[in-house]
Amino acid sequence: MTVEEKAKIIIKDIKNEKGNDPCKMFRNIVKNEYINIHGPEHHILDGACLLMAFYNAGGKIDIDSALEKILFEGLRMPGAMCGLWGICGAISSCGAALAIIDGTGPLSTDGTWGNHMKFTSAAVGELGKINGPRCCKRDAMISFKNAVEYVNKNYDVHLEYSSVKCEYSGINQQCIKERCTFFK
Repeated sequence: MTVEEKAKIIIKDIKNEKGNDPCKMFRNIVKNEYINIHGPEHHILDGACLLMAFYNAGGKIDIDSALEKILFEGLRMPGAMCGLWGICGAISSCGAALAIIDGTGPLSTDGTWGNHMKFTSAAVGELGKINGPRCCKRDAMISFKNAVEYVNKNYDVHLEYSSVKCEYSGINQQCIKERCTFFK
């Protein structure tokens, strides 16, 4: 199955998710066999979870349009960008979701451009302290933690963050074990 095919299924499935916790949505979707332990499908999934949680919490967005935009943006992000470009796809996906919520672009002067940079730099800084190798599940949880804090501070909605201990260390050949906040 191609990344594009997976992305379309992610968008279809995320529309069935309820609640205001992107972590719960993420855990529900990653149980599906079309989601690999690591892979560029996370570049769509993570932002889609944030958008859906925002919408479910009462955020004023056109959810269908927003999900189409995250599909487009996520598919533009290459796999392995964390190691090759120095920026995590989970964080970039959530940053793209924030830009979609605010209508931010490269010429925005309303403060959102800078605020989104602060979000991504805080999340990347947290990953930088942990160090590699990559783990798309860990990186998603860290991205969600920072995104939920950002949303709750900057919008008139409230998102939940339900971090749990990792269920993937047994199948992640590069698991960093005790260095990971989520390792059980």
